[in-house]
Amino acid sequence: MRPNGTGALGRIVRSGVGRRRVQTTVIAVATMMAVAAAVVAGSLMVAAAAPFDHAFSKQRGPHLTAQFDPDKASAAQLTETRTLPGVTASAGPYPSMALRPVDRSGFRMPTLTLAGRSGPDGDVDRLDLKSGRWPKKPGEIVLSASFEGPAVEIGAVLKASATKNAPTLSVVGFAVSAGRTADAWTTPAQVTALASKGSPVTRQMLYRFDHASTKGQIRADRKRLAAAVSPGALLGTQSWLDTKRATAQGAAATVPFVMAFGVLGIVMSVIIVSSVVSGAVGTSLRRIGILKAVGFTPREIVRAYMAQALIPATVGIALGVVLGNLLAVPLLADTEQVYGTVSLSVAWWVDVAVPAAALVVVGLAALVPALRAGRLNTVGALAVGRSPRTGRGQWAHRMMRLLPLPRPVTYGLATPFTHPVRGLAVLLAVAFGTVAATFAVGLTSSLTAVGTSQDPESRAAVTVTTTRLNTLAAPPPPPAGKTAATPTPGRDRAKNTPTPKTADPVKVRAALTSQAGTASYYGKDRTEVAVAGVSGAVQATLYEGDARSGRYEMISGHWITGKGQVVVPTRFLERTSTKVGDTVRVTYEKKTASLRIVGESFDTSGSKLEIHLDMADFPAAEPSSFLVELKSGVSADEYAHRVAAALEPLGGDATDNTSSGQEGVLLLMSAMAVLLTLMLISVAGLGVLNSVILDTHERVHSLGVCKAIGMTPGQTVSLVLASVTVIGVLGGLIGVPTGYALHGFVMPLMGRAAGTSMPAPVIDVYEPWQLALLGLGGIAIAALGALIPAGWAARARTATALRTE
Repeated sequence: MRPNGTGALGRIVRSGVGRRRVQTTVIAVATMMAVAAAVVAGSLMVAAAAPFDHAFSKQRGPHLTAQFDPDKASAAQLTETRTLPGVTASAGPYPSMALRPVDRSGFRMPTLTLAGRSGPDGDVDRLDLKSGRWPKKPGEIVLSASFEGPAVEIGAVLKASATKNAPTLSVVGFAVSAGRTADAWTTPAQVTALASKGSPVTRQMLYRFDHASTKGQIRADRKRLAAAVSPGALLGTQSWLDTKRATAQGAAATVPFVMAFGVLGIVMSVIIVSSVVSGAVGTSLRRIGILKAVGFTPREIVRAYMAQALIPATVGIALGVVLGNLLAVPLLADTEQVYGTVSLSVAWWVDVAVPAAALVVVGLAALVPALRAGRLNTVGALAVGRSPRTGRGQWAHRMMRLLPLPRPVTYGLATPFTHPVRGLAVLLAVAFGTVAATFAVGLTSSLTAVGTSQDPESRAAVTVTTTRLNTLAAPPPPPAGKTAATPTPGRDRAKNTPTPKTADPVKVRAALTSQAGTASYYGKDRTEVAVAGVSGAVQATLYEGDARSGRYEMISGHWITGKGQVVVPTRFLERTSTKVGDTVRVTYEKKTASLRIVGESFDTSGSKLEIHLDMADFPAAEPSSFLVELKSGVSADEYAHRVAAALEPLGGDATDNTSSGQEGVLLLMSAMAVLLTLMLISVAGLGVLNSVILDTHERVHSLGVCKAIGMTPGQTVSLVLASVTVIGVLGGLIGVPTGYALHGFVMPLMGRAAGTSMPAPVIDVYEPWQLALLGLGGIAIAALGALIPAGWAARARTATALRTE
């Protein structure tokens, strides 16, 4: 009676899955790794675009935010720019200015771009008023929702600046601008009033264009704007593309390398699944013949072998979705919706689309060998059984016999040629494992180089600061019924907390110059400035003296060498549509200077721009720290103690420098790269293990014969290991150059996603000895995968092996 029906077929499937535990594990792990990487990549891609796109479309955000000089472009002239070719909507001109308010506790807030608007609505940039109301009269202000918190809430009163008689502004609401056109809004009359106090004012225009989806189109739109007004009237612009990238920069930079691992995992999954199912068919010819003889149809055979691949793949896919969601959590932690309070999570459709695509890929990979099983002739399958076809690979055995090596070794070297397709699959698995290892070594080295390049202060031996915190202990609370004692001298009377004591920079310089062991030093101060054409505060680092030893890596141009120069990151050039050689207007403490861009720095500090300039451009600035280089043989620790002791009466301090290490996001990316690499290498090793197990079981009778004529356990192990040695060598030769090329392709993509180019020291990170060791990694992967079956073959009893057919 024909054993048909789903029950019989199910028993065949369960039997195959249960008996082939190694093959089942290989498929599950391979698909888990591929799906996990794909889920992370998909979630990061969504996080990098979806929230911004939704809010930008809803608010009709501006494709270009432009700042104009009111002395060179009148309001009437700016109104005429609305009719320029390509402009579909516009708003403005709005008076705007830089404002650095002080909150009720005396804390100076970051420098804000303040725009004067009569209401939140308009043809462009329809602000989303999250709470409160719009300003109705001078003295009222609406802040960006990012500033809302316990210290700044509706009703809070801010001083317009730190000066004594600065006007006050009452916070009446919080709003969100998808295009980030400003950080605060008030009435036009209030901006005019504040500008009369000496703060420079500009005119802001907002534009939407019919073609603005690429950088080239944005540049063309900007060029038309500049040509429509007087030369020099257009101070700067901000593109919506740069704003979009800044909203989820960390996630976007991670996408390229996660996608690279995902592609490697998917390709390896296809190779592994095809190899496993093909091996299962090749070693089960007699079983397939028996199943057909008792009545199973070719279609049922195909379904059985497809199911034996899809069942462990489904388990691996489910685990991969869970693992991918867990890996995505820390990467998405920084990428919150700028337009809400809910943290981003993996999109539901990513968790659906990725598993569905993975099942299709696994199914197609298993289909070809399963169809081969269904087409097998019943009599031929019963006659051949598990033995390889006579004569296959004999030429390899004859050639290997000519080598001056022990016979077990030459026998093992020729083994892969008996099953060339299986050998090719193992070779590709080892090669992809080596690719992953090579790529991971380069990636982690590059991330380390990035971290080092972003910490130039650590290159100096000693850091001297002009501020020393008074560390007197806080007085005990007064007894019940008594008033508090008079605040301790050196403490803030309002809060009774330690207050900083600041040393005169002139005296600090004199102390450093007179100190034995000082080779050179330069001064440095970090502050916030306003740059025409840039919304919000810009971080500025001002240098005093020769600061070449503390410079950032340069992508183009050169480091600052004197007054009138500024070095900016790539993002600044893109956001302001400027280039090296152009001039920008920078305002610090009510003084404005026109500076020429002389260099493009490598800067990954995030969406916040940081520029570098000479302190001489702003005489009011004073260094808050000095970075000191020491003479040869001088101990940094001893020098720092001597300087600290000398500066203590003045209020200064000194410490020897140590590297601050990589930032959290860099460490997270490195850890994820290592994890994904270990998974890929494990999959490659399991692929080797599966292949060697199949070969060993097929040749168990031959091994019994060899043992009967005197082959020792050690020679048996050498035979099995030799069977994968050539594969390991070839895998290393293929994998190392491919991984090297992949690193050179992915790193610039990560840089562009982060808003910068990559300098050579960050990309050229491989040492020759590293590449040589990585080449040996292919042999290591192959050998580790073959160790377990080699040990089993060595321990197998001769009589048992001889009885096995």
